[in-house]
Amino acid sequence: MYGDFSRLTYQPGKHYSAVLAQQGRVQLDADANEQTAIELFRSRTLARDLIGPDGGPAHSADGHDGPGFEIAYVKGTHDQDDLTIGGGRYYVDGIPLDATCPQPVPAVPTGGLPPLDGDGADSDGVIPSPVPATWTYWNQPDAYRDPELHSDQLPSAFPFLAYLKVWDRSVTAVEDPEIREVALGAAMPDTAARAKTVWQVLTLSAQDLEVRDGGPATVRAAFKTWTDAQRSTGRLAARAERPEGAADEPCLVRPDARYRGPENQLYRIEIHQGGTAERGATFKWSRENGSVVFPIAELDGTWVALSTLGDDDKLTLDVGDRVEVCDSAYTSRGEPASLLSVEEIDLPGRRVRLSAEPLPGIGALPERHPFLRRWDHASTGTPGHRPRTDGGALPVEEGAWIELEDGLQVYFNPGGSYRSGDFWLVPTRTVTGAVEWPANAAGDPLLQLPLGIDVHYAPLAWITGENSHSDLRSVFRPLATPLSDVSAHPQETEEN
Repeated sequence: MYGDFSRLTYQPGKHYSAVLAQQGRVQLDADANEQTAIELFRSRTLARDLIGPDGGPAHSADGHDGPGFEIAYVKGTHDQDDLTIGGGRYYVDGIPLDATCPQPVPAVPTGGLPPLDGDGADSDGVIPSPVPATWTYWNQPDAYRDPELHSDQLPSAFPFLAYLKVWDRSVTAVEDPEIREVALGAAMPDTAARAKTVWQVLTLSAQDLEVRDGGPATVRAAFKTWTDAQRSTGRLAARAERPEGAADEPCLVRPDARYRGPENQLYRIEIHQGGTAERGATFKWSRENGSVVFPIAELDGTWVALSTLGDDDKLTLDVGDRVEVCDSAYTSRGEPASLLSVEEIDLPGRRVRLSAEPLPGIGALPERHPFLRRWDHASTGTPGHRPRTDGGALPVEEGAWIELEDGLQVYFNPGGSYRSGDFWLVPTRTVTGAVEWPANAAGDPLLQLPLGIDVHYAPLAWITGENSHSDLRSVFRPLATPLSDVSAHPQETEEN
């Protein structure tokens, strides 16, 4: 996840059950975050073991009968068909999801608009548009489907599959201003970030699923094959090697240090365009774990007005920096656009001019909390010898060590398949002059799968016609049984 972290230390293989604070010791963000990760892993693993890959309660505590995410096909007008998404809870790989659509609550008028009459109409007889009781395919909260995009339309032919895509992402005060404690003042940085579980109801055609027809078991098996193919196989290793010319700057760091950076960093290496190296996979990197962001106040062509230009020289923008125009929709859709470069900076006006206009719809709507995210690969190298880029990102070159900066090198294993958003984190420390990365007994760095993003899937419904579908959800009942029922039927209970 993005964030201004010192490092992320949780390793399931060590089987730690708790983080224990000691008196008189420095409290680190890494310790608190490891405790959170331990508890999250424990709760999700327990739910996965008890429920299975996916399932919902037959009767939930909030009054829903049956599991959530019941899918129904709705024939639309003007070729815009829709799906309704029933409320309630559902679990995917132990991750709890809630499809309940929030309903409006009464408000006390403070002037301006008159209060509503008993029939819901105001004094002019205008009745507000009704709020839908459930989410739909088009208005679900984190999918940001666009009716103008052909790729977002429901499949034109039956049958097709409706399924769940689930993952976690980080949210800071830039995207959710309510996180910020305003009493600290505007000059203070934000405090803790949040992790958010994102769910999306998406569709797959029978052709994409490679199954024309069949029962629930057949469709589930085909979907399992499809989800297995979506997983990343790319592996990366990292190391620090004393670069050539290091002796020319002996006073900056220890003479024998392999990592030559002047500060401790948490490097983030992230896949930008997915695929294979042969088919144009690219990556980007940040020495601050992608946490350097600038809220957008206004877009005007290539000029971007920002709410701030950063807190200091380390966390600001310079001409030549690579930036990514983001907002909540862009982040949730996971469809990368080209990285842009900063061409000009207007300090008094807090504006920057970019190398091109952002794609239409990205960063333009204030309600989607747009921002620029800075990446650091453009700031390395000497003038005229910048790294070769593809759409602003670096090409994935497998089978060779790639120099990032200050002695830090990364290696992509040949034959990998990468997914946009895959990332690895590399802590670097000045006191050791090295990177923190798993190694074998000989000290050779080990190849690692991406640290994230972990994406989870579950089938929901196989839509075979306007009024027919197969429900692919699973259901579970409470474990506890009333003692009176057990006492009344002891033989039956033992047999079960």
